[in-house]
Amino acid sequence: MRFKIVVDSCCDLPDSLEKDPHIVKVPLTIRLEGDEIIDDESFDQLDFIKRVAASEEGPQTACPSPDAYKEAYRGEEDAVYVVTLSAQLSGSYNSAVLGMNLYYEEYGHDKEIHVFNSCSACCGEGQVTRRILELAQQGMPFAELVPEVEEFRYGLNTYFVIETLETLRKNGRLSNLQAIMAGVLNIKPVMGATKEGLICKLGQARGIEKALQKMIETVIAQVVDAENKILMITECNCRERAEWVREEFRRLGHFKDILITKAGGISTVYANDGGIVVVV
Repeated sequence: MRFKIVVDSCCDLPDSLEKDPHIVKVPLTIRLEGDEIIDDESFDQLDFIKRVAASEEGPQTACPSPDAYKEAYRGEEDAVYVVTLSAQLSGSYNSAVLGMNLYYEEYGHDKEIHVFNSCSACCGEGQVTRRILELAQQGMPFAELVPEVEEFRYGLNTYFVIETLETLRKNGRLSNLQAIMAGVLNIKPVMGATKEGLICKLGQARGIEKALQKMIETVIAQVVDAENKILMITECNCRERAEWVREEFRRLGHFKDILITKAGGISTVYANDGGIVVVV
């Protein structure tokens, strides 16, 4: 069966999948100080990070239009699998569903389409995409693949540590006092996501290394059947840090594999400079 996987641009993939011909990315856009930045191959991460640090405004994001999704679904494929950002964080999921309805209205039901709400972001979307690709290439029928991947997605857990709270402050999601106190005390939050895709706080530590160590220990304590699971890491302009995190996971756990992905534009907005996201 011919298939393709349509993902929004917050989906961070390992190099081995980045150019896979089955995967099509639909870009979100970022607005910063009146400029509109497309989150595609033209995104300049280092320039963007510098601009965010120098700006008094926080970056804002906009999801792809339903028409953009509708056009991405076109083609000769018999099945289209769609993976989006958590519906709790972005309108991307709803836009993808509307795009599916528009496609059916315009072109009829000539193919099967399913939209997966990743309930995550970054490499969380990457995990769902990787699993779809694996099963589809094995020849699993659409009707079997969808519930299998939905169950897989529900079993994923997301964890992250961010270097700075400044973007949250600029976006109005954190008070000036909270940001100042965290900065003065060098407090780094250890965050996670609920099964529904809402961000939650898991703990905190003084200093980035202690926070990362706390996150790693939390993952190791919570993971089940690690030997059969692939752990994925998204790094935002901090490859050496991600390599250190991977080595710690290898030292403390026994995962089937550990893959590192580079943050795209939307992931850079969320994770900020130096951020690390882990999904397993």
